[in-house]
Amino acid sequence: MDRPPAAPPQQQISPQDLEAILDSLVEGIVTLDRDRRVRGINRAACEILGVSRQDALGRGCRSLFGQQFCSQASRVPDALEQGCSADNVLARLEGGNGSLRVLNLSAKPLPPSEAGSRGSLVVFRDVTELFELREDLARRYRLHNIVGKSKPMQEVFRLVEEVADSDATVLIEGASGTGKEMVARAIHHLGPRAEGPFVAVNCSALAEGVLESELFGHVEGAFTGATREKRGRFEVAAGGTIFLDEIGDVAPSIQVKLLRVLQERSFERVGSHEPVPIDLRVIAATNRPLAAMVAEGTFRQDLYYRLRVVPIEMPALRDRRDDVPLLAEHFVAKFREETGRPIDRLGTPALELMLDYPWPGNVRELENAIEYAFVKCRGGEIRPEHLPPELRQSAVDSGARGGTRGEAVTAAAATSATNDSPDGPPGSDRERLVRTLAETDWNIAKTARLLELSRTTVYERIARFGLRRPGE
Repeated sequence: MDRPPAAPPQQQISPQDLEAILDSLVEGIVTLDRDRRVRGINRAACEILGVSRQDALGRGCRSLFGQQFCSQASRVPDALEQGCSADNVLARLEGGNGSLRVLNLSAKPLPPSEAGSRGSLVVFRDVTELFELREDLARRYRLHNIVGKSKPMQEVFRLVEEVADSDATVLIEGASGTGKEMVARAIHHLGPRAEGPFVAVNCSALAEGVLESELFGHVEGAFTGATREKRGRFEVAAGGTIFLDEIGDVAPSIQVKLLRVLQERSFERVGSHEPVPIDLRVIAATNRPLAAMVAEGTFRQDLYYRLRVVPIEMPALRDRRDDVPLLAEHFVAKFREETGRPIDRLGTPALELMLDYPWPGNVRELENAIEYAFVKCRGGEIRPEHLPPELRQSAVDSGARGGTRGEAVTAAAATSATNDSPDGPPGSDRERLVRTLAETDWNIAKTARLLELSRTTVYERIARFGLRRPGE
């Protein structure tokens, strides 16, 4: 009986071949022994770190990468000590000529050797160029800690930059939680008065008599309890900016005095008739409809127009849903730095919930939601169960309504097949979708709400009808 031919013997890769393979890679590769000393390094790692292979071998890991880099990547040795991997760690490496590089580093423990010792493998890439591009993009989407890439927020950024160089009075209007004070601070810090004080006054938090003294100060004996002279917020803000928040809640008697400040650039302390000149910028904000209050006679028309030299309208978060992922990422990074929790990202299912939520509390509510998630989540990624109950309940309610709507849409499709044709008649699904997409500037979440469809259905119909966003 013929024997089957013997399998050819497997050839081991020689150390020279292995070294050539590793040297051909663009990633830097370093192997460490159990004492974290370099026992192997490839060509790319030598080029990125600026060392020769001979100088690197035997050096300690901290000596090779530098103290500053190792402190930024401190969770890597902790993970290796526990026999775990550490992935996608970003840290800055300072070169010998003072240049800074950003490395993306991953490390994992190696199997124990015959002697029982366990080393580790470190793989890294130079992502400096990518990091700089991302930072440049972030600068475009951020202005003095205000985050937004949507059209409404880019318009706000433009107005802030245009008005910052002047001393024009600004009125910022918008719902609570939209970031009115942050815009006021940006205007101040980007302008010529940046070195002066920024004084914020919440006009709705103080009673009429207290607010008057708080704004304008008082002289000794002006009223019972006035045992000494007191400077008001207008004097404290001299040379800088005063921010009058909730200006719509100011009583008529205070409105008259504010009008005089804006007209004459002077005021009188409570209990005195001596005018005090001031040099400052006034920025006001309100969440109330001042134009309607003027029509009703509850807010002075002359003061309204003195305040509204440059109006800035802050959009509600529901009208800038494109910014939700960007804002969420911003707050995840903020709370990760503040708490030190190893939370890497917001998971896709959690982000889907946030995109569908109406956000009545605007950006402030979104920030609070991420802070809540940092309390519930112990590490890794934020999932739906880590979000506040109202977000999860909103999704349940939307799902229940979506089921009913889905049945209605199915029934309608069965009775009118022409509605699904790419060239359906006026009033068809295609025509309604095209019109609604144009009205919402292709905001998919808003389009889905207006058409009472799920966002998945909207995407499916866009694909089926072969629609394209203008300009794409």
